[in-house]
Amino acid sequence: MWQGILPAVTTKFTPDDSLDHLEMERCFGLLMEAGCDGLIVAGSLGEGPMLTHDEKLSLLKTARGVAQGKPVLLTINEAATRDGAELARRAAAAGADGLMIVPSPIYHTDEEETVATLKAIAAAGGLPVMIYSNRVAYRVDVTVAAMDKLAADDLFVAVKESSDDIRRTTEIVNAFGDRFDVFTGVDNLAYEALAAGAVGWVAGLVTAFPRETVAIYRLMKAGRQQEALALYRWFRPLLDLDVSTYLVQNIKLAEAIEIGSNERVRMPRQPLSGERRERVERIIKEAIADRPALPNGL
Repeated sequence: MWQGILPAVTTKFTPDDSLDHLEMERCFGLLMEAGCDGLIVAGSLGEGPMLTHDEKLSLLKTARGVAQGKPVLLTINEAATRDGAELARRAAAAGADGLMIVPSPIYHTDEEETVATLKAIAAAGGLPVMIYSNRVAYRVDVTVAAMDKLAADDLFVAVKESSDDIRRTTEIVNAFGDRFDVFTGVDNLAYEALAAGAVGWVAGLVTAFPRETVAIYRLMKAGRQQEALALYRWFRPLLDLDVSTYLVQNIKLAEAIEIGSNERVRMPRQPLSGERRERVERIIKEAIADRPALPNGL
């Protein structure tokens, strides 16, 4: 149902901590111009847990206005299943094309609770669902066994695979064939996951480097793996910035340097400072200085 590059976009704020819709329109527009295949709002990178339901639905509206008819998914990352279900209902009414659902980020559900939560939220929204499996950040692993319990429900169409174990992509494909659209959700495992059969990439650094991200995906789809690998090797130090407690600050700094955006985050987060900032700035600027030309024919 879905494939390609689906950016997990950042949420832009004004100096008074309101949503900066004009800046988001500009940034989302750059992603569309580069050939991205949709947008995902209010995820981990989008500071979703820090946003109200009304703010999330406002983000959805802005993204839909820029997406040129491509799918826009709203992330459900509520602590309580009841609240997730309510947001799912509102997202459906607001025109979301799908939901990306995170099991409770506060209470670490067991398998039975995980499956029940995902089913309840999906039923409330009635929209296609991308399961967000991220045992590293959220301590809940949507395993192959759990996915087997969801496979009979047609609302579950995709999985954002962020277990940080590249073997999981093959395990899902072996267990289910093409039943689920498998997306890699770990930037610095993207090449490996695409080589193993993932059909898409829920990407983070794409928000600052969309052309390079899209190029890697298109090269892989075209069977031009060596060209993709060369570009990926250049990209790796940047992609590593996504795998960090400070991924939001890291990527917003990359956006500020590369596309002239800003670094504003919602508290309790703070922009990078000191030695950490110097290190991330150095990685970004060295990559930009050494940026390769993109291959022809994409």
